[in-house]
Amino acid sequence: MVHVEVQGVGYEVQISLNTYSRIQGLENCKLLTFLHIKEDAHTLYGFFDEPERTMFLLLIGVSGIGATTARVMLSSLQPEDIQRAIAMENEKMLESIKGIGAKTAKRIILELKDKIKRNKDTGLQISAPANNTLQEDALIALVTLGIARNVAEQAIQKVLKTEPLLQDLEGLIKKALKSL
Repeated sequence: MVHVEVQGVGYEVQISLNTYSRIQGLENCKLLTFLHIKEDAHTLYGFFDEPERTMFLLLIGVSGIGATTARVMLSSLQPEDIQRAIAMENEKMLESIKGIGAKTAKRIILELKDKIKRNKDTGLQISAPANNTLQEDALIALVTLGIARNVAEQAIQKVLKTEPLLQDLEGLIKKALKSL
């Protein structure tokens, strides 16, 4: 979470790890917010950019997915990756997120697949992975181990720069872990 001061009033804003990694070290920044009102609380959620906020709103619209679960999902995967997983019906990628089981992954895909295809103007871009299943699998494994997504991506890229012909998933994961 971050604390935001507005005209002398402080607000507690819940953010994802992705937003945190992007604002870390900035002296000033702009956060897009969403006020989630429930019977027992009014909670502010903050987002670094519009695609993340849009994905959050889509996720909390799915039955059984609350704001906390949506925030965990956005902490584990980038909005584009969640959108790609939904569009390609990749249940395993969604299940790699803590707290998301097989039934929940299927429900997310079922309820959001048409919305994502229809709403290409949401600012989210689907890009088909081009022969990067090795990288994607390694990334999922590292994130599942509790490593921050951006740190895991950097470690994988570092290994692949030094060894571009590496085609062994286990070896890639081990070398990425060593480089951390």
